Amino acid sequence: MRLLLVEDDADLQRNLKKALSDAGYAVDQAFDGEEGHFLGDTEPYDAVILDLGLPKMDGVRVLQQWRKAHKTMPVLILTARDSWSDKVAGFDAGADDYLAKPFYTEELLARLRALLRRAAGFATSEIEIGPLRIDTRSSRVTLNGNPVKLTSLEYRLLAYLAHHKGRVVSRTELVEHLYDQDFDRDSNTIEVFVGRLRKKLEADLIQTVRGLGYCLDDPSAPRKD
Repeated sequence: MRLLLVEDDADLQRNLKKALSDAGYAVDQAFDGEEGHFLGDTEPYDAVILDLGLPKMDGVRVLQQWRKAHKTMPVLILTARDSWSDKVAGFDAGADDYLAKPFYTEELLARLRALLRRAAGFATSEIEIGPLRIDTRSSRVTLNGNPVKLTSLEYRLLAYLAHHKGRVVSRTELVEHLYDQDFDRDSNTIEVFVGRLRKKLEADLIQTVRGLGYCLDDPSAPRKD
C-alpha cells in the first residue's frame, strides 16, 4: 500500500515516516500544502495522512481541491486544532477520519488500517481467501493454519492483491502502489516477487491473466457468470 504523508512538522514527519515504513507501507512525503496537493493530484495513493495547519495551502483547501477533482482516496486528517468547528470543516471538505494532536502512533496505524479495510470492503482486520489468512493488524500470514514467512516487499505485494481480491491487477498498478516515489521502479521485479509468493504459499491462489496482470482469489470458490 502506498501512502502520502503531508505534514510540516519535521520531527513528526520523520517519526511517522519510520512508523509507517516499519508497518509495511510505501510512503511519499510532502511538507507543505502545495506540494501535497500536487502529489495527491498526480500520483495514485491508497490513503493520505493530511495535516490541516500547512504552509502555502491549508489542509482543508487541499482536500477540497482533491475532492473537486474526484480524487476518492481515503484521507485521515491530523491537526492541533481541537474545536468542533475545525472537525466539521475537515469532514465537510471530504475527510474520512480525524485525529487530533498529540496522538499515539498505534492509534494512527489502527485508524489507517480501518480506512484501507473499509475502502476495500472488508469488515475485520483479517482477510480470508480460501486457505490463506492475512492479519493486516499484525502483518501475519498463514496458509492452512501454518505461518508463512514473507519479506516486507512480498507481504506488501500480497496485501495489495488481497485488498483487491478477485480483481485483475496490472503490473503497472502494482509498481505504482508498492513503491514510493524515490524507489527505482522496475515492473520486472513484480514477476520475481509473484514467483516467490507462489512457492511460499504452495497454493494456486495467484493467477496470471495473460496480458493483463495478476488476480488473487480462492480457486475452489464458485465462479460468477
